[in-house]
Amino acid sequence: MGDKAHAHPGAAGGVPAAGHPGAVRNVVLVGPSGSGKTTLVEALAAAAGAVNRAGRVEDGATVSDYDDIERRRRRSVQLSLVPVAWDGCKINLLDTPGYADFVGELRAGLRAADAALFVVSAAQDAASVAATTRAAWEECALVGMERAIVVTHLDTARTSYREMNRICADAFGGEDPDAVLPLYLPVLGPEGADGHAPLTGLTGLLSRRVLDYSSGERVELPPAPDQEEPLRAARDRLIEGIIAESEDESLMDRYLDGEDLDVATLIADLERAVARGSFHPVLTAAPAAEGARQGIGTVELLELITRGFPTPLERTPPAVTTPSGEPRPAPVCDPGGPLVAEIVKTDSDPYVGRVSLVRVFSGTLRPDDSVHLCGHGLDATGHASRPCHEAEIRVGALTSPFGRRQYALDRCVAGDLACVARLGGAETGDTLSPADDPVLIEPWSTPDPLLPLAVRAHGKADEDKLSQGLARLVAEDPTLRLEQNPDTGQVVLWCLGEAHQEVALERLRSRYGVQVDTEAHRVPLRETFAGRAAGRGRHVKQSGGHGQFAICEIEVEPLPPGSGIEFVDRVVGGSVPRRFILSVEKGVRAQAARGLAAGRPLVDVRVTLLDGKAHSVDSSDAAFQTAGALALREAASDTRVQLLEPVCEVSVLVPDDYVGPVMSDLSGRRGCVVGTEQSPGGRTLVRAQVPEIEVGRYAVDLRSLSHGTGRFDRAYARHEAMPPHVADRVRAEREDGSPGA
Repeated sequence: MGDKAHAHPGAAGGVPAAGHPGAVRNVVLVGPSGSGKTTLVEALAAAAGAVNRAGRVEDGATVSDYDDIERRRRRSVQLSLVPVAWDGCKINLLDTPGYADFVGELRAGLRAADAALFVVSAAQDAASVAATTRAAWEECALVGMERAIVVTHLDTARTSYREMNRICADAFGGEDPDAVLPLYLPVLGPEGADGHAPLTGLTGLLSRRVLDYSSGERVELPPAPDQEEPLRAARDRLIEGIIAESEDESLMDRYLDGEDLDVATLIADLERAVARGSFHPVLTAAPAAEGARQGIGTVELLELITRGFPTPLERTPPAVTTPSGEPRPAPVCDPGGPLVAEIVKTDSDPYVGRVSLVRVFSGTLRPDDSVHLCGHGLDATGHASRPCHEAEIRVGALTSPFGRRQYALDRCVAGDLACVARLGGAETGDTLSPADDPVLIEPWSTPDPLLPLAVRAHGKADEDKLSQGLARLVAEDPTLRLEQNPDTGQVVLWCLGEAHQEVALERLRSRYGVQVDTEAHRVPLRETFAGRAAGRGRHVKQSGGHGQFAICEIEVEPLPPGSGIEFVDRVVGGSVPRRFILSVEKGVRAQAARGLAAGRPLVDVRVTLLDGKAHSVDSSDAAFQTAGALALREAASDTRVQLLEPVCEVSVLVPDDYVGPVMSDLSGRRGCVVGTEQSPGGRTLVRAQVPEIEVGRYAVDLRSLSHGTGRFDRAYARHEAMPPHVADRVRAEREDGSPGA
């Protein structure tokens, strides 16, 4: 926006040090997978002098995609930090994954940042742009985070900057499309053999000055004749948009009177509008041309970040409470204030151990400080999954990360980010505060993982390491949830999608040396009696010496859902001695827990002991337990045993265009749609009740059905009778030895 076109390299290795919050800019890059976020970070780092040459994702040579998994997949799967220096400021660039499975990393980046760059590829259509970035845009709007838009891939064939500006205005402008306007127009070179005109530079709409990418200087360059009219129209619209956001009410009258407004005044108003979050400029970026010193648009972006984006002093830190939940005054971004810091990401290094990326909201964090560590123990849904943990710990060495590399720091002031190694049992979302006055930062929200993955140790050597490896995974990633299912006995890792599952398994193998096997997730089914039945259990054995003798007669009748197992004693005359009645009940309950027709727990029945026989010598507790189990099995053969399946209350939020397909799909899953509600932004909330067996992979299927625009949640409602044809299939799968439901 201004005329500075030179880089300001930072400390050793391109890592600058921050001395005050006013010199820090924390910027998160948001956008779908493949939009060019990582490539843009490389270009900005090269333009700022932090690296000598921008690396390529295809070569596995970028700073931010340093994990071996990312290099193999050529896709970001975790949050990474690349700090650079520009115009006396430290810019913390937070590169986030664009794939929906790793939205937890995006939420962590939003927590650590004070402004966002939304990266949009010109190769995408309007539906893709809106679908993959609207949710994050709305999240930023809710917290008042400043946003700008960067259009990439304009250097590819069949792209249009004008069309991309229209798409961005429609997707992000909401009711005010004039709040989303371009700051520059592209300068196109001569058309090639394919008829495509390459992007060679940018023309500033306010200054009309062009950066010469071969010399690094800004020059006056009149537009081509066929570009004069579009340039004038875009410039007029931008000026009108800036004036509409200006605090100087006289500007509009002066502009309408034909006065040529001072460019410096317009730029100052533009920067204030961006910092307030009321104006969202559109810029473009492209790789460096042959012989150029930096990529196209990188200098303009760095200028926007340093001059138009807010400092940590202008952002409100998150609310805090005492560890017991009592409200405390909001922290202030003051390096001299009490320490309030949060772990926004936890990683593991094979040599260093656990490494925590910390955002300091107040105070100054120094090596060897004694601090209070406190965590909520919350899972992704906001429910307590483990005890709230607290500890007094000593801070070790502080480092500034630059991708994989770490550079020593002597302090981290309020508003800045740093890494701390070996913080005991620290987890993502934990708070660091003074030992004598501890506080707890309110947690940020993460989506509930709804795709189950049942795992078991591959061999004996892996059994001891499995629980520790899974616990570390969950501590690092709040969007993973670990469950030991008491009904099925399975260890279940709940994930956000298939890619999330694959990365979790790969990290178990590569980081923690745990080999695991996966198996089908089993849904906890139940059994019950469809009608009244009677059974007689006879356990009589005599083979010399002490024998076994026990006979009991029972009656079984169904009860309403949720009743469990009820045992009633109606023996008269002492035919079953009192000391053995409890034995019969034990045998009945043990057999009910093992199941009958399909090996699932029996519920919602009343078992009445009517009569029996005992022997003065051969009867025993074990004999009557066996007789009770036999009686229950005989009763089951006298009537139909129903399978009960869990039914979920499912809420699906999708754009209006997908309501029909979603409702049809839910009906095909034996679901019952119970209602719909209109939601803001042209979306509809569909409520339905669906058997849990049918929604095991719904997280994947809904994403495909709605082109990534839908999301859902579910909650257990009840168990109800399974249709006979489905129950027959489950029983057949059990007889074949397959996992079934």
